[in-house]
Amino acid sequence: MIPFRDDNPRIEFPFVTTLLLAANISLHVFRWFMPESDSTNLILAFGAIPDRILAGESLFTLFTAMYLHGDILHLAGNMLYLWIFGDNIENIMGPVKFLIFYHLCGLGAASLHIFMEPASHIPMIGASGAISGVLGAYLLQFPRARVSVVVPILIFLHTMRIPAFFVLGIWFVFQIFSGLGSLEGGGSDGIAWFAHIGGFVIGMIFLRFFQDPKRVLTYRYHNSNFD
Repeated sequence: MIPFRDDNPRIEFPFVTTLLLAANISLHVFRWFMPESDSTNLILAFGAIPDRILAGESLFTLFTAMYLHGDILHLAGNMLYLWIFGDNIENIMGPVKFLIFYHLCGLGAASLHIFMEPASHIPMIGASGAISGVLGAYLLQFPRARVSVVVPILIFLHTMRIPAFFVLGIWFVFQIFSGLGSLEGGGSDGIAWFAHIGGFVIGMIFLRFFQDPKRVLTYRYHNSNFD
């Protein structure tokens, strides 16, 4: 089930969401033109490596890792979710609060990943932890908003509009089972499942502290999806 848009209207243009998209995409395009060895060294230098961070080294990578992606599918998936769900959360927080919220969710996501895999030498990269926080906030704030998704059935692709609480609820349950499955398998499967879980929970917790009451009232007045 892949979302491709929501029916949740904006009240203003999402400047920070757009800048985050541009920053992530631009950096990935920049890496395309680098020699493979240089691109790998970039990941090693700016990705968040748990054992290195726990040693007090390269703490800045907790931030820089949010802007690095492994391949085009990794980037495309994250940016799709950010574009669909980020604009509405930015609208109810305001650009400055949203920017802080986004990065705090990313830090919370990285922290849980490091807690679960403290001895890992593998760089954690990607915006998915921060974006998971956006999804957690969206689930609480706009559970009734309709999300258009693509669902593969046999060899055919079908589209349908379903409530956000269903789309994001299924997504979160999948992260939990995948994370537990990776633990039972005896190690990481290359995906930071617990970063997704941590970011999602942090986003739900931090929503009440970052939403702007005036913006929420304006959104409630203009938006029937608000619950």
